[in-house]
Order: sequence, then C-alpha cells, then structure tokens
Amino acid sequence: MDTPIVILNYKTYLESSGLKALELAHDLESAANESGITMVAAPQAADIYRISQEASLPIFAQHIDAIAPGGHTGSNLINTLIDAGVSGSLINHSEQRMKLADIAEVVRLCAENDIESCVCTNNIETSKAVAALAPTAVAVEPPELIGTGIPVSQAQPEVVEDTVKEVKAINKNVKVLCGAGITTGDDMKAAMDLGADGVLLASGIIKAESPKDALLDLVSKL
Repeated sequence: MDTPIVILNYKTYLESSGLKALELAHDLESAANESGITMVAAPQAADIYRISQEASLPIFAQHIDAIAPGGHTGSNLINTLIDAGVSGSLINHSEQRMKLADIAEVVRLCAENDIESCVCTNNIETSKAVAALAPTAVAVEPPELIGTGIPVSQAQPEVVEDTVKEVKAINKNVKVLCGAGITTGDDMKAAMDLGADGVLLASGIIKAESPKDALLDLVSKL
C-alpha cells in the first residue's frame, strides 16, 4: 500500500450497503484518481464481489476468522474472500475483537496468501504487541472516540505519536494508521504531522451529503 493511505470501513450502515456500497466504491475510486491518494474500500462481505467486478480499487474485508476450510458456519474464510476480490483485511476492529492468538493466525494467513493485513488496536501497548506480529499496518483507535466526530489526532495526539514511535522501534516496516473521529482535511493533516501513514475512517465519509467531496476535502491539505 502506497502512503498516505485512506481506508474507509463501510461497517453495516444502510448508506454503505448493497447498491449504495457500489456507489461509495465509485466515489472512492474517483477521489483516488483525482487526488493520487491510495483509497481502500472495506465493505461487508456480501458486497465484495460486486464491487470487485464493477470498480477498480483495493478492497479489504472487514474481518477474517482464524479458521481452515471445514465446518465453521457463519465464519469468514480467507480463501473465499480472496476469490471474491479482496487484497487485504481489517483485523480486530473494536466492533469485532479477537484473541491475540487468532490475530496472529490471521496475520499469518494474510502473509501466506500475499494480501495486506491491517490490525486495529486501542492503545499504545496493544499496538506494540501487534507490531511484533509483522502485519502490514496497525490502526490505532481509542474506542471511546469512535463515531464521536472527535479526532484522536487532536484529542489524544500522544496516542498517535507514541504509537508511531513504539511500533517503528519494533518493526520499521509496519505502517501506522490513525482512526477514530477522523473526518476533515485538518484531522488527516494532524494525523500525518504526528507521523501516521494514513487514516482509517467510517461514518464521517459514509454519512456525508457527498462522500466524494468529503474524501477530497480529507486529503486536500496533504
């Protein structure tokens, strides 16, 4: 993933589901082409294949389970997601927490299958532990700020700055993304000034009147 990186987590909003998920992918694609910034869609599993067929942009799964093919009803199998079109996955989002052993297994599966892995963390200590697993990226998001519109890059800048410092000390190849409350160009610039390689965001773009305009504003000050 070329930096800076913008990953848009679609979650399960109606505004980012079904046909609207595809529309949002086209907004991401268009904004990426106009800005030259890497933009990644992370839609629900049911929408991945359609987006992969009708848009040209990186697609991440929202979650992969630490399983092998077999009897795992309701789980997300990495093989199927890759066949559907993903080139990476979010792991351990605060809304889909995982055990450390399962995080390690999914990071390993992603590396084995040559796709990207972005592990979400909630603090500096967890970020350090995850960095030792050598994922593609760590996205630090204090859960109390998720969905509030209060950017971690401004409310708790030390979390971003210290996470970058500690993660890079363990593995300089691991990218660090900033999440929670990121919405505007000022938010993203603040995150980048603190050393982040990009951002992970959701509702601020998904619920915007014009997601494409919101995306272009997000990267306007880089």
